[in-house]
Amino acid sequence: MANEYKCSSCGGALEFDSKTQKLICPYCGAVHDAAAYDAAAGGAAAQQQAGGSSSWNMQSDNWNVGEDGLLTYVCENCGGEVVGDDTLASTSCPYCDSPIVRASQFSGSLRPDFIIPFKLDKKEAKAKLSRFVSGKKLVPKVFKDQKHIDEVKGVYVPFWVFDADVYGEVTYNATREQNNGGQIEVGHFDVFRSGNMSFRNIPIDASSKMEDDLMDSIEPFNTNEAVPFTPAYLAGYMADKYDVSPQEGFVRADERIKKSVEEAMRNTVKGFNTATPVASNISMMQGQAKYALYPVWILNTTWQGKHYRFAMNGQTGKFVGDLPYDKSAYKRQLFSFAGIVSAIVFGALFLLWLI
Repeated sequence: MANEYKCSSCGGALEFDSKTQKLICPYCGAVHDAAAYDAAAGGAAAQQQAGGSSSWNMQSDNWNVGEDGLLTYVCENCGGEVVGDDTLASTSCPYCDSPIVRASQFSGSLRPDFIIPFKLDKKEAKAKLSRFVSGKKLVPKVFKDQKHIDEVKGVYVPFWVFDADVYGEVTYNATREQNNGGQIEVGHFDVFRSGNMSFRNIPIDASSKMEDDLMDSIEPFNTNEAVPFTPAYLAGYMADKYDVSPQEGFVRADERIKKSVEEAMRNTVKGFNTATPVASNISMMQGQAKYALYPVWILNTTWQGKHYRFAMNGQTGKFVGDLPYDKSAYKRQLFSFAGIVSAIVFGALFLLWLI
């Protein structure tokens, strides 16, 4: 079922407000509780809130599959067509801007265990981007252009969240340098460490559309602010369901756990100049995977044929992204610097000549 959240007072399209954590009508100002709205809506939304499973039909939520694999939805508000792929779960109509939530993407086994609602709105995301690029003289003007800043989009990104209890054994090849009568001697030692560690809420990006390193860079997310999932939180934002399996996610989680265990145990190796792991045995005694949606602000733009993507944690405001540099601006700055240096050198030589 595709939900279009309508205001009960004026019929306007409701949007989730990050400040109040409520559904708000931008037309009449009416306020609705997100969870209560879905529970009171009845039908599929109420069934999902109760945790019931659903074998949904594509036709039942107005989506039709085309020959190219894309799905087309007819907006019930204005009749416009919305096109997306089979992972699209929440979007807005490009004609009337009505929020559209495809509830069937989050039913049954696809239902997230929890969601972290957006805490920062689009205005704050744009301001963060402006501060990120301001003062960087070599950044192309296009990245400082307001119309590109307006392309920031709020997206609920799917994540697998792993808990694990781990036992680890690591052997290090350690070296210690010693000054023996002015001659440096290097001793080699085998150092063994073992112990138990617990990991909680390790996030692994579950969308193939998002670069893993970009999503890793905006961590951490505070899961203490997570709430039980209800589709109303998606109103006004984009969202995708996962297309990376939990088994694929576990491979990355396992790599992160192993690296963290080796690093933690390395920090206990004291009194050596170096300590290199040569053998490790990391055993997981208990593991659990949960499905969650995390808030991310995304900016996509292109410069000289190359695509750039920036991301901001929609909960904490952490902002990351690679900035290109304008070669012409770099040359201007280089020539300007060379001119200043030449003037300083000429001035110094002139003073020496006067002396």
